[in-house]
Amino acid sequence: MSALLVEKDGPIVTLTINRPESRNPLGEEGDGPLFAEACAAINEDRGLRCAILTGAGSAFSAGGNVKAMRERAGSFAGAGVHIRERYRNGIHRIVKSLWNLEIPLIAAVNGPAIGLGNDVACLADMRLAADNAVFGATFLKIGLVPGDGGSWILPRTIGHARAAELFFTGDTIDAQTALVWGLVSRVVPKDILMTEARALAAKIARQPPDVLRMTKRMMREGQNVSFDIIMEMSAAYQALAHHTEDHMEAVNAFFDKRAGEYKGG
Repeated sequence: MSALLVEKDGPIVTLTINRPESRNPLGEEGDGPLFAEACAAINEDRGLRCAILTGAGSAFSAGGNVKAMRERAGSFAGAGVHIRERYRNGIHRIVKSLWNLEIPLIAAVNGPAIGLGNDVACLADMRLAADNAVFGATFLKIGLVPGDGGSWILPRTIGHARAAELFFTGDTIDAQTALVWGLVSRVVPKDILMTEARALAAKIARQPPDVLRMTKRMMREGQNVSFDIIMEMSAAYQALAHHTEDHMEAVNAFFDKRAGEYKGG
């Protein structure tokens, strides 16, 4: 049974973390290549326009395997230099692969998102939470630093002060607090979470696909580069967009007062 289920439905692809019996831990042997291959395939599939990431069972992801940490087994066995390489080739490949997805990513947080699970949810462009979801950056509670890039990811999601509060206390917050803090954009009853996520994905998937990917790339770059660089990037991407067939279809649809039909290009 695969630890990551990939299900395509037209222009939408759903990724499901699939270890429900242990609350979907991440970072097991093979997880890095598994996520890397899945995300590379998504990027290469020009028919896909939006992705959803969720967890099987009652949890989104409880983070790393604490039992393996106690036993110093699996990814946590051996000398420090060996553990470092497993982070680089395992957990870090998961994080980098999801971060570099070219299509918009929705995290449908169906339950606890703790530690690595919380940071993985923050890699998404949008987060919808079930009303029973719980979030936490609890690394210090098990004597660890955020080894998954969370010290970079979480402050960019909710701001430095609130990220510091989560990191330094190890506290968890419920879905409604996460909504107030801007960690999620919507809280819905758990039984309609995937219905709401698919509806949002379908709305996104109706946009011109190539321009949609360019817009996501600009938003990603905008978090790190200077204003002047983004302005140059905006001019270059806009010039490309003006010469797409989808741009002309969108303009014609505007004047015809109808929905556009976008094929890419």
